[in-house]
Amino acid sequence: MTLQPITPVNCAGLLQQGFSLLQLDGEVLLFGQKGWPKRSCPTGVFGVRFKRGEIKLRPISFSNDSCYLPPLRCPAVCRLDPYDGLPESYLIHGGRTPNNEISSSLYLLTVDSRGCNRKLTLCCKEKELVGEVPGGRYGHTLSMVQSHGKTACVLFGGRSYMPAGQRTTESWNSVVDCPPQVFLFDIEFGCSSAHTLPELSEGQSFHLAIAREDCVYFLGGQSLSSDSRPPRLFCLRVELLQGSPMLSCETIETGISISSAIISRTGPTHRYIILGGYQSDSQKRMECSTVILNEKGIHVEALESPKWTQDIMQSRTWFGGSAGEGTILLAVPTEGRPSQADVHYFYQVNFQTEGESKEEEETQGCSQESTDYDNSTPLEDSEELYFGREPHELEDSSDGEGDNYNEEDEEDESQTGYWMKCCLGCQVDPNTWEPYYSTELHRPAMIFCSRGEGGHWVHAQCMELSELLLLRLSQGSKRYFCLDHGGLPYQEMTPPRQVTPLKRTPMKVKDRKTPPTIKMSPAKKSFFRRLFD
Repeated sequence: MTLQPITPVNCAGLLQQGFSLLQLDGEVLLFGQKGWPKRSCPTGVFGVRFKRGEIKLRPISFSNDSCYLPPLRCPAVCRLDPYDGLPESYLIHGGRTPNNEISSSLYLLTVDSRGCNRKLTLCCKEKELVGEVPGGRYGHTLSMVQSHGKTACVLFGGRSYMPAGQRTTESWNSVVDCPPQVFLFDIEFGCSSAHTLPELSEGQSFHLAIAREDCVYFLGGQSLSSDSRPPRLFCLRVELLQGSPMLSCETIETGISISSAIISRTGPTHRYIILGGYQSDSQKRMECSTVILNEKGIHVEALESPKWTQDIMQSRTWFGGSAGEGTILLAVPTEGRPSQADVHYFYQVNFQTEGESKEEEETQGCSQESTDYDNSTPLEDSEELYFGREPHELEDSSDGEGDNYNEEDEEDESQTGYWMKCCLGCQVDPNTWEPYYSTELHRPAMIFCSRGEGGHWVHAQCMELSELLLLRLSQGSKRYFCLDHGGLPYQEMTPPRQVTPLKRTPMKVKDRKTPPTIKMSPAKKSFFRRLFD
């Protein structure tokens, strides 16, 4: 067991509370970045690499037929192990967007391809559910159960905004516990059904869900209605019978008072490690636990904790995720340290023994698909292995230092872009912004002010423009002056552009044959006229 400090290399601004770590095709992926995706990584999914005490991120691409996947905080994430010939994949449901919108969509993330340069390409598809569909939520869990040769997903818990009829101006952003219903749906057909059990009488969120075969164990969690973290442990059994499923729930007394904990699987067996979390709003849970699932049920045992540093012990909050088997990425805020450039301290907690770590390193060293790209020998002589690509194209797209994400390459959107401070009384905050006009979706509406040197952009909401006036100004040709430059909604008609008419000259046709003309005097014309008459 080791606790090693980790230094993020030009990527500390992307790591925030509520992110998710996924493991696909032997790689660790970061999902749920801070803010909206930018130009350098439009997918918002990054490959994570730990090396020599540093953490580096590398943008991950999606296939052309993929759908858009927004960065979601605190979603329900479920790993689907390969079964029935299907590839390993992840299900992602719900979560909060950077605009604090709560999603109700279900996404399926799979591996699309891995190129000859070992770059990973993912495929993201949105799955539609029919029937009793769960609403938008976050802080819930998603698990996979298998029974009678069938598979199904179990969704439970979470938080959401108040119902539309109960939301007021004062409680617009207030969240409540979702009703304690269990949603059961299959991936292939998307049929969803809701089930109410008497044992689950109170909503809970940020709990742990561990599944084995036809059983799902719900451990811990927090209830907003009672503002408590009771030591709860439920065993939900799902029988996928022909026709309608049968669900039963059992309360187990050996529960743990915990919420927002990190869980990591240590191997192919159902053995897990629980780290972090909270016992109350002002007390972190410093102990670690081992959870073992077998035919007899669930067993929770105490585990020796790492030697915590002073920064970890004195911090009020912490968060992280599982970065592989027995490995956890942990983050604590740099509270009261204005000299620190980064917002958080990062640590890598490894629960594997030295023998297991060495064995894993030897396995990676002998593997043909080693994740240590820097020490690999590039293919130079055998051009048949490029599969139609030139050698210089492979070198440009290699996974070297040039592919790592760098925050300095991004534009500062606080000075330019949609989230800049347009005036002294600017009300737009990227962390709390919500759509104000019906035409807004993910970004605030802006309008150009013609006053000043070169003009400047301002937010329409800060200028107190009505939606009708905003549409009229965007469709017309009138100049707009902001409140700091006159305060008039619009004035001065833009002069029409004067276009000089083109002078069209007839084109001369080359080698044009004209009928012959005979020049005659008036006397000859009179003679011929009398002759033919």
